[in-house]
Amino acid sequence: MVPAPDRFTCFVAIDWSGAKGSVHKGIAVASAPAGDAAPILIAPPSGRAWSRTAVLDWLLERRDEPMLAGFDFSFSAPFVARGAHLPGESDTADARALWAYVDAHADDADLGAASFLETRRGRHFYLGAADGAKRDFLHWRVCEATGGTPKPSTVYDAIGAAQVAKASFAGMRLLHHLDGRIPVWPFDTVPDRGALIVEIYTAIAARATGMRRGLSKVRDPAALDAALAALGSAPHEPLAAYTDHATDALMTAAWLRHVVTRTDLWHPAALTGHVAATEGWTFGVT
Repeated sequence: MVPAPDRFTCFVAIDWSGAKGSVHKGIAVASAPAGDAAPILIAPPSGRAWSRTAVLDWLLERRDEPMLAGFDFSFSAPFVARGAHLPGESDTADARALWAYVDAHADDADLGAASFLETRRGRHFYLGAADGAKRDFLHWRVCEATGGTPKPSTVYDAIGAAQVAKASFAGMRLLHHLDGRIPVWPFDTVPDRGALIVEIYTAIAARATGMRRGLSKVRDPAALDAALAALGSAPHEPLAAYTDHATDALMTAAWLRHVVTRTDLWHPAALTGHVAATEGWTFGVT
């Protein structure tokens, strides 16, 4: 199903964080209204920085609104290639079961999951040379390998600046708490009304603006306005600071609005029912 042009009136992009602690400067929430008005940053309720729990509460308060919200983390671990998310440990048959498993076995503050990875290092996760050969941990989901080029990191690689593991497993805890309350694509179909959550990858939005692969960060006002213009958006209001988190969120909110009615993004050829249930999909991968 492809949403009608007027199905969503608000497009939200959330740059996520798996960092330890209860408040995170790495989380940014941006919102773009229908039309061509510039996206804006949503201030955290505390006035300081977002917590993951505050993001959860913010979404639930808006669950009945026609909002499309994208999160920049992997919604599941690879399953199709090996027939398991955590081979030899769990028998999670689909992504929802994995979310519940992670939430039940992680007691970190603010929906964190660092301890989940640390207690499984060397078995499922690579956190350094002591864990063996890094290549043994490199497994990808179908959407990450589509096109023949996997993402630079996998949820089993938990070290380095490009790692997505900590954010993704913390995100799975959030998805577990949202389950049954806000639909999550493609595990759920697109609902006729209310909010919907999708997985995003900010580099896809950056490439849609004409930025080259590997040069996807925007760090000044002119570059941000150029990116927004390529996505049919008006110029932004000046920011207090042009952090990667803020500009990624703003640009991707505008991108979601720009591409929401593209049929190929909602129906990728490789997105079978089995892939959808066990691994999910990154919106924007075709």
